[in-house]
Amino acid sequence: MLSDLARYCSQGEHCLFDVRKKIQAGNLSGDAEKRIIDRLLREKFIDEKRFARSYVHDKFRFNQWGRIKITYELKLRGIPSEVFYEAIETIDEDDYIAVLHEILTNKKRTIRSRSPQDMYQKLCRFAAARGYEMPLIVNALRKILKNVDDD
Repeated sequence: MLSDLARYCSQGEHCLFDVRKKIQAGNLSGDAEKRIIDRLLREKFIDEKRFARSYVHDKFRFNQWGRIKITYELKLRGIPSEVFYEAIETIDEDDYIAVLHEILTNKKRTIRSRSPQDMYQKLCRFAAARGYEMPLIVNALRKILKNVDDD
């Protein structure tokens, strides 16, 4: 079981939560689980900081998730707050705003709305569901919808 888990961890970044789920699926005793996890941690197969940095990078770049959604998912996986806050801070603010602007612009092309207010609300809900912060959404929508009144 140890070699299988070492292989699993070396194929991609996994956190303690993911590894525990795999071990529990194998119906091992609590003592065996502890020994395996201790060894994987000691040999750096599992590293929560490395996992958090990788997770933040991938979810932002490829899934275009915002900070709120990424933070929520990391909390679900039991990543300590100081670790995931440090990882979240690696997102470049200019890139973050550019991605938000891009996804809102692309979504605007596909939305059917009865009024400008309806369009605004649909785009707000879309970006909020992706995990972006409301003040950033509002600023981006002002620019996209041509209400360029930056505060």
